[in-house]
Formats: sequence, C-alpha cells, structure tokens
Amino acid sequence: MWLCTTLCILVTVPKITLLAALVIGSCVTCTDPILSQAIAKGPFADKFVARPLREIISAEAGANDGFGFPFLMLAVYLMRHSELPESEIAAAASGHGGQGLQHRSADVGRMGGGVGVALMNWGVETWLYIVLMSIAYGAIAGFAGGKFMKFALRRKWVDSESYLLFPTAMGLFLLGTCGAIGTDDLLACFVAGNAINWDGEYLAETEKRHDEFNSCVDVLLNFGGFMYIGIVMPWSEFHNPEVTGITIGRLIGLGFLILLFRRIPSILLAYKFMPNVCKNAKEALFMGYFGPIGAGAVFYLEHTRLHLLPQLGEGDEGETNLVRAIGPVVYWLVLFSIVVHGLSIPALNLIYKFAGVRPIQEDAVPVKRKSIYSVMPNNAEAADSQTFLAYNRFSRPVFDPSQLPVRRDPAPHVVENYDHEMPNDTSSIHSVDMEKLRANGAPMRPNYYQPSIGFTQ
Repeated sequence: MWLCTTLCILVTVPKITLLAALVIGSCVTCTDPILSQAIAKGPFADKFVARPLREIISAEAGANDGFGFPFLMLAVYLMRHSELPESEIAAAASGHGGQGLQHRSADVGRMGGGVGVALMNWGVETWLYIVLMSIAYGAIAGFAGGKFMKFALRRKWVDSESYLLFPTAMGLFLLGTCGAIGTDDLLACFVAGNAINWDGEYLAETEKRHDEFNSCVDVLLNFGGFMYIGIVMPWSEFHNPEVTGITIGRLIGLGFLILLFRRIPSILLAYKFMPNVCKNAKEALFMGYFGPIGAGAVFYLEHTRLHLLPQLGEGDEGETNLVRAIGPVVYWLVLFSIVVHGLSIPALNLIYKFAGVRPIQEDAVPVKRKSIYSVMPNNAEAADSQTFLAYNRFSRPVFDPSQLPVRRDPAPHVVENYDHEMPNDTSSIHSVDMEKLRANGAPMRPNYYQPSIGFTQ
C-alpha cells in the first residue's frame, strides 16, 4: 500500500523526487482509526457489515496507525543519508556555504553516509527505540493498570466514575510520557488498551455499569480534532502552479488514484489468506475501499515538518520542494477522504434500501431498555417493554447469558391503559420473539431479572 501510494503521488505531484514521494506516501498510507469507527460501528455497519469484517477494520486501523512510523522513518533516513551532490560536499569540507554535513542523527538535513548508515539508524532508532519500546511500554502499562483495577474492584476501593475514567487517564499518561522519552505514543496507547481488556473483563464490567462516558469523550475529541483540521486546512496552497506545480486538477486526480490503488489491489490479492475475515471478493472490496485518511495523517505530517525536515529555505532544493508540497498534498487527501468516504455510507445505505437488501439477522442478543424514551438500536426490534432484540452487535458477549443466575422479583405493578401512559413504547405493536431469544440462550421471563456479575461480586 505504501509503494502504491508513493507511485500515485509521484505521477501527479511535480517537482518532487522518489524519496520525497515516499515520505509523503508514508503519512497517508495508514488507515485513520477515528474515521474507520464510523464504518465499523455506525448504523450501516450494524445492518449490513458482518462482525468479523468490522472487527478487522477497527483493529487494523488502530494498529497500523501506530505502525506507520517505520515507513515514515525509512523514507526520512534514506533521504537524510543519501549521497550529497559534489557542490555540497566541497562546501561542507571547506566550511563555506550551505548547511554543511550534520554530525548527529537527531539533526535534520543532509548528512550523507549512504544506504548502509540509513538502514542501521532505521533498525536501531526506529524499530528498537520507537516501535519495540512503544509496544513494551504500552503492554506493561496496560497490564499493570488492568491488574490494579481488578485488585481495587475486589476491595471496593474505586467508584464507578473513576473506573470508567481509567482508559482516559491511561491515555493521557501515555501521551505525556511517550512524548517525553520520544517514542510512539499512538502505538503505546493502542497496545495498552488491548492489554487492559485482554480477557474482556473490563469491557464486560463497563457494560454492566452502562458506560456512556467514554463514548462522550470519544465524540468530543473527534469533533475537536476535525474542527482543528478544518481550521488549519491550507486552502490557498491547493492551487499554486508557479511555486509547487500543484493544481486543483492534479489533486483531484491524485485523490481518485489513491482511492483506487492505495488499498483495493493489495486487499483483493490477500483476502484469501484470511478466510475468517473476508469470505469473498465483495467483502474484500469493501475493506479495501473503506480505508479513510484522517487525523493520523495530520499527526504524521506535523511531526515530519516539525522534527524530521529542515525549515523552509534551510535545506537543498529537494528538501525545499518536499517541505512545500507535503502540506497541501496530505491535507487535500484528508479532505478528499472525509468527503468521499463520508458520503459513501449514505449512498450505499440508499442503494441497499432500494435494492431490497435485508439486514443481517444473526447473533441476536437482548439489550435492556434504559428508558421508555430510548431510541431503538440499529438493526433491532422490540422484544417486550423492557428489552430490545439486537442483531449483529460489534462487541462480542464475554459470557453465556443462559448461565447467569436468576431471581424472582416481587410482583410488578400493573399499568392500566399502557399505551396511553407510555406512548413512546413500541412494544405494544410488536410480539415477543421468544424463540429467537431462547435460541441465543437468553432467559426472557417478564418477572425475572439477571443480576450483574463480575468484579463487583
């Protein structure tokens, strides 16, 4: 995918070299973990996208957004340690003119040394220090944090608010500490999240506590992040044929080339190696098409401009052209992806509706209604006055509902004129689908309830 993206950029963006195209391509190769959630967990996915495909899209987006650093740093090191022109070597040796040869790998600009030095620095600094250290740090922090939360829950030392805030606190802690030591904070946060919920118990406990806080934080950060992207969008640089050679026509062509060749060919070639995820070419095409570019690309862009490349006018001609082109190209691809992928879901929804495609009716699970005013979940139907019957949920159940203990409640209060007092309750026009509930092992008895089990017992 990285090489296909690089070739598309090299064809459409003038005045840049192959190494510069590799740098730009590495910024936009990874799937954005924020935009991909709209595909993996949105209303359309609940109805028409199989659970294994949704899980792999979400997992791939979270993982490869952190694993984008090796591609970026390989391109940067190859450019940094490429052989210098004769004029720059002479100027550096005499100490006159130019920037001269840099002597520390932390500096930016041309250093010389060749491919061997570039690969050595890439292996040591990128793979050992940035990637492997991030994985180890995130795994240790997540595992230790998860164990501590289990210990605190057993002794009832933590209240519900603090328990639900724990992932946010862990994420902020990792962002600060990873930034301080110079390692990959995105990858560390992803690994830590997996370590915290490795056995599924943390997610199960949050669902029992009806967690809505983390969803609210997610929405708040997403809105803030994309508002920032809209504010800093370099609109004036999208058409600058005199300086960068970039025009609106070239960028539109680049957007469609990226859409067609960035992911689709590689996924179509590789989907047969993952039969449990992509069952046919149709699902592989869906997975290849929906690989949005978003906030992760902006992060890599700003990190590259601030820490890996010389400032505008301080490098040679190749570096200067790269610094001028990388901003408008990456921001345009982010804008193009937001518009195209954002409109593709409503368009597909309309097509499926008029084509008569039926929603997926598998893995039915009972979902307790929190209020008579609660909106029915996507791809669900009313079971009774207290329960929805939902299909194709993203989260897998972590225990068998049929094994839960049951206890009889006192006789419930009978409400007369039920439809009048609860006008928004749609259960009066739906029959209870007891056979579907029994098939999924859920004991649906009107006068019974299932007490929460888990850490709190």
